Amino acid sequence: RILPTKIIKTKMEGFMMEPTLNIIKGMCIMDNDGNRILAKYYDKNVLPTVKEQKAFEKNLFSKTHRSNTEIIMLDGLTCVYKSNVDLFFYVMGSAYENELILLSVLNCLYDSINLILKKIVEKRMVLENLEIIMLAFDEICDGGVILDADPSSVVKRVDLRNDDIPIAEQTVAQVLQSAREQFKWSILK
Repeated sequence: RILPTKIIKTKMEGFMMEPTLNIIKGMCIMDNDGNRILAKYYDKNVLPTVKEQKAFEKNLFSKTHRSNTEIIMLDGLTCVYKSNVDLFFYVMGSAYENELILLSVLNCLYDSINLILKKIVEKRMVLENLEIIMLAFDEICDGGVILDADPSSVVKRVDLRNDDIPIAEQTVAQVLQSAREQFKWSILK
């Protein structure tokens, strides 16, 4: 298996490749107006401030919202993306990163959200379930390291983590969903 690599420059040797697991520079979901819904950046050297991140996202959206391609090179980053009814999903890696790896993370992100939201992937549903989607982000990638690329296992782990939340810390939507589930099962018995 070939590990992803990071290019480093040394005085004597010129350029050489160094293996690294920190593949993902960031993941982002934006609405069809280019507004950030959720974003996580993992490399402090790339887009370190919120101002720089939002400027990058604005530029990224302006280049991708009318395009039919799935990949773009922008500001030294390889960005793969997918659009839906009113959402855009982005995964960013360094310029030399393997696009297929980034695309597998993007597909995992989209398919996980699709499973979590029961195939109703639209802005309203994403905003209503933002906490669970944030958990999915964390299950897919941690600190730039890909943890999982299988949507079904991501959703299982998100469900397990979501079930462990004490009732006092759950949101109203989570409590209502739990009550609906219990009511449904009591009627079916």
